[in-house]
Amino acid sequence: MVSTDLTGSPDGSDHVLLSELDEQGVLLLTYNRPERNNGWTIELEEAYFGALIEAANDPAVRAIVVTGAGRSFCPGLDMKALQESAAGGTPLANRRRWPMTTARFIPKPVIAAVNGAAAGIGLIQMMSCDLRFASTTSKFTTAFARRGLPAENSLSWLLPRLVGTGNAMDLLLSARVVAADEALSMGLVNKLFEPDELVPAALTYARDLAVNCSPFAMSTIKQQVHADLERGAEESRLQAIVTVAMHSDSPDFEEGVMSFTERRQPQFAGYDAELKLNQAWYR
Repeated sequence: MVSTDLTGSPDGSDHVLLSELDEQGVLLLTYNRPERNNGWTIELEEAYFGALIEAANDPAVRAIVVTGAGRSFCPGLDMKALQESAAGGTPLANRRRWPMTTARFIPKPVIAAVNGAAAGIGLIQMMSCDLRFASTTSKFTTAFARRGLPAENSLSWLLPRLVGTGNAMDLLLSARVVAADEALSMGLVNKLFEPDELVPAALTYARDLAVNCSPFAMSTIKQQVHADLERGAEESRLQAIVTVAMHSDSPDFEEGVMSFTERRQPQFAGYDAELKLNQAWYR
C-alpha cells in the first residue's frame, strides 16, 4: 500500500475505519473496532459511507475491498447502541444521513472480504457489495426476527434476487446462523478462502479489475445490472443498444481494442463519478 488515509491518532489506534490505496488503484477499507468485533455505530457508518463517496469521486480509485479488523467482519449494530435505541424508543434512522445500502450506488466495483461474523447491519453491508468473498470460518445471519424487527434496508429485496425466494424466506424468518459452506452453496457468497488467504485473494481480484478493465465500462455495467433488475428483457436489450453506442465512441473503447491487438496492458483513464449525497436515495 503506498498511501494511507486515516483520521484520528497518529498510530491509528482509535480509527474506526482504516483506508489504504495501493499503486494499482485498489482501495482497502477496514472496519477497525476489533475490541467490539467491529460492531456497527453511527461513527463507523459516517466514516465508511463518507469514504465510499470519496472513492467514487477519486479517479485514482478503481476498485474497493471492504473487510474487518480482527476476527469479525461486522456482527451488526453494537449492542450498547442497540440497547440505547430500544430503551429510548428513538430509531437510529433519525440520526442517519446516508442510505444503508450506499455501496450499491458507488459506480466502482466494491468487494466484501468477509473475515468472520456478518449479521444484521453487517450482513446488509456485505449484501450491498458487488461481490462477496468469505473465509471458511465465516458465519452469517439476518438476525432481525430474533430481535423483534422486520427485514431492514431492502434486505427483503436483495436476498431473493441473490439466493432465491425460498432461501431468502428461510434466512429472514428463522434468522438462523449459516456457515460458510452453506452460504456458498446458496449463493450468499461468491467464493471461499482460508482465513489467511482471504484479503490477499480479494485484493488480487480487485487489482485485476483495476489494471485490465475500463473504469468507465465497469461503472456502466454496474448501473446496467441494478437497473435491469427492474426492467423486462426487451427493455434491457434496447437500452443496451444505446449504451453500447455511447461507449463505442469513447476513448476507453479505442484503448481496449488497441491494447488487445497490440498485446499490451491497457491504459484506461480513471473515473470521477462526481457523486453527491442525494436525499432521494432514502425513498
